[in-house]
Amino acid sequence: MKISLAIVALALAVPAISFAQDSTAVSGAEKYPNTFSSGSANVSPFTNKSKRFNDWAISAGVGVPLVQSADLTSIKNGNGKNLFGYSAYVSIDKAITHAFGINLQYDRGETRQGWFNTKNAAPANASAYQQVGARTQYDAISLLGDVNISNLLRRVDNKSPYRWALHAYGGVGTLAYRAYQKDETGQRLMTEIKPFKLGSLFAQAGAGVKFKVNRRIDIEGRVMYVITGDDAFDGGGAPYSAINQREEQVSDNFFNATLGVSLKLGKHESHLMWHDPLQEVYYKLDVLANRNQDIEVCKKGDLDNDGVCDDWDRQLDTPAGARVDGAGVALDTDLDGVIDLYDKCVTVPGPVENAGCPVAPATTGPVTDDTRTLEGIEFDLNSDRILPSNTPILNNAVNYINSSTGTYTVVGATDTRGTDAYNQKLSERRANNVKNYLIKNGVESGKLNAIGKGKKDLKYPECDPATKCPEWKNRANRRVYFEAK
Repeated sequence: MKISLAIVALALAVPAISFAQDSTAVSGAEKYPNTFSSGSANVSPFTNKSKRFNDWAISAGVGVPLVQSADLTSIKNGNGKNLFGYSAYVSIDKAITHAFGINLQYDRGETRQGWFNTKNAAPANASAYQQVGARTQYDAISLLGDVNISNLLRRVDNKSPYRWALHAYGGVGTLAYRAYQKDETGQRLMTEIKPFKLGSLFAQAGAGVKFKVNRRIDIEGRVMYVITGDDAFDGGGAPYSAINQREEQVSDNFFNATLGVSLKLGKHESHLMWHDPLQEVYYKLDVLANRNQDIEVCKKGDLDNDGVCDDWDRQLDTPAGARVDGAGVALDTDLDGVIDLYDKCVTVPGPVENAGCPVAPATTGPVTDDTRTLEGIEFDLNSDRILPSNTPILNNAVNYINSSTGTYTVVGATDTRGTDAYNQKLSERRANNVKNYLIKNGVESGKLNAIGKGKKDLKYPECDPATKCPEWKNRANRRVYFEAK
């Protein structure tokens, strides 16, 4: 049991060290922000001058211990009667954060257990029936971790006054005691354990409820469960005595219920354990919400009267009457370089020289046997679908090819967007779609051959890359035309 308690002690010491404040000195010449400040300029060394909350307190209290798990108990459960002792404690408390602290605590008390109070006379034949009385005087020093559960679990929408708090405690220490047993022959010392020995290691854990009286005083009711780690604490005697053979447990344990008071030390108005960080955030938000801010809207005016302030207008000379986007730039729906105000074909791209409308395809003479090029068969970006507007041109091609004796090559092309491999496949699909349309509408399949030239056959070679040209030129590059064989 002692080895187990040693392991528990080590396990509890590790988080205590982890939560301790950094004591490394920070050079006053350190400049911020730096590598260790996460890039934030709102940092500074943490010193006593920079603290905003008190974090030290002294606590003291008195209570009643009741031996619960032992061969002789303080509770009427078959191993004793209801007997009450006394306990007292004093501690020095250090708050590490608003939710965790460390307490160095001294306990002193006396438990009474067994079948009668040792202050009274022993009944006849008490030892024969193993119905003895016992008492144990103890002194203990322990290091306790203090977890403020209320601060950890407080709801974000709880803005009520923060006066009650639930705390959880746990820790280890050294326990010295003197256990006495009394029967009809008298009272005698059964076991004595000295402090600061391996055999004196003990643990305790529990919970308490604190009430904040004012900025200096707290009242707390606390219940702790003490694990002595020793089977002789109850006064039963040697490990293999008749009394100590009643129960199988190897540790005599007891409850300790206390009522105490804490005196919070420091010059600040509030103690760290009573600080709710969420309430501070709410306060700052309320201050910002109630602050009057005189904001001057459209400080630089709107010189071009397009409805967008010059403070964020990206086009300060928008022509009068032009529709604009949220940044004050005149709209150009078809992206042909002609704003909608001056564009005669708002939704169809065309050159500036033609007021934003597409140039009509040339209608010069019949197709010759040497070469024939059909202009105006264009495609949408990244599409091989024949547009309804192109069907009249293709229908004329059907009539011409059927009236001639020659054969023709259907050539597909793309603009310069995309990779060579992708554009090659796209141009082939466009040429084959046109070829299939012609065959479906009456052209003999033997008169047609379809090939794709990708982006290597531009109608407007200057459009490489595509960003150098308006959209109407790129659209003209996305085409299918005919060549006579």
